[in-house]
This record gives sequence, structure tokens and C-alpha cells, in this order.
Amino acid sequence: MTGNPYAPKQQRGHQRVAAIMEAGASLFREQGYDAVTMTEIAARSGTAFGSLYRFFPSKEALADALLLRYAQHALDRLAALGARSAAMSLDELTDAFIDFMLELQTERSFAIAVIDARGGHGDKRSEFREALREGIATIVRKAFPRLTKVKSAAMAIVIMHILKGIAGTALERESVRRALTTEYRLVLRSYLASATRGATPD
Repeated sequence: MTGNPYAPKQQRGHQRVAAIMEAGASLFREQGYDAVTMTEIAARSGTAFGSLYRFFPSKEALADALLLRYAQHALDRLAALGARSAAMSLDELTDAFIDFMLELQTERSFAIAVIDARGGHGDKRSEFREALREGIATIVRKAFPRLTKVKSAAMAIVIMHILKGIAGTALERESVRRALTTEYRLVLRSYLASATRGATPD
């Protein structure tokens, strides 16, 4: 993952970029990527039009920066989870995976919508998906050291599918979302218990 090429050097510039990115993300979620204009982003963020284009020369550049932020946030959270996973119980690991997806739920929906609106960006999407799989496989191997690399890689794919189910509850009513999350938690815990039987944490 490469850094944002439009990142400014001064603190005031960083604050301005943060305001622009938050305004862009909010507008993209509210109206859809195609409907939003740079004029609206400038107005929402309180940024002069010239300054907006100095930081982000196009709507596409802003979308790229937002997608990069989402990807980096997800991978950083996964790395933090990995640093703790060796000491986790089965229940703790299950909860950590669920919490990881819930924290990313809103950003993930936005990221997918932007990618789809812009025609896919298949290579970037595949690269990010592979990084997530590797991160989850590493976490599973740390939590269950006796698992083989092939087994943990296969488990990572299954875990991602379960977590996608949780992400898909974002539009449900809060009571329904809570109930579904509880069910997915049971599914994930049962899967981890079954798939790692004989390879329990030391």
C-alpha cells in the first residue's frame, strides 16, 4: 500500500485534508459517488475551491485517498489483533473477529459502493482481499500454532465469508442487526472450535 501522494506537509494542511475527506465520505454515502460534485465537497468541508483542487485535483483522487484510508485502517486493525491473538481464548478470538468487522462496517459499505461506481478497480480490490486473507490466516496460526499453513489459509477464506455476512447487516434495524450479530458470533465460534479441534491454544 502506498501513501497518499496529496498529503500536505503542514499541520493546517493535514487538518484541511481531514475535513475534505470527511466531507467527501459523508456526501458519497448520502448521495452516491456519481451524484456528488467537487463544489459540494468544497462547501461541506468549508474549503476554498482552489485549495480543494490543490489537495485533490479530482473527485477520483479524493475517492482513491478514502479507499486507501479504509484499506490501511482495516490492515492496521488486523495487525493489532494479530499481536494479541496468541494469548486469546477461543471466545476472545471470536469476539475480536466480530468486533473487527463491526468497526469497519460503515467504511466497508462505502468503499464497495465507490469501487463499484468507478468500474471495479479489480486489481486493487484483489490486492486488498489477499492482504486481509493473509492477515487472518496469520492470526489463526498464532492462536492455534499446530495448524498447517494450508489449513489456516483455507480457514481465513471461510472466516472472511462469515464476516461478510456481518457486514451485510448494516442496513437492518438495530434490533435485527444485534440479533443477527449474535447468530453470526455463534456460527464463527462453532466453526473455529470445529476447524481447530486438536489444535487448541497452548
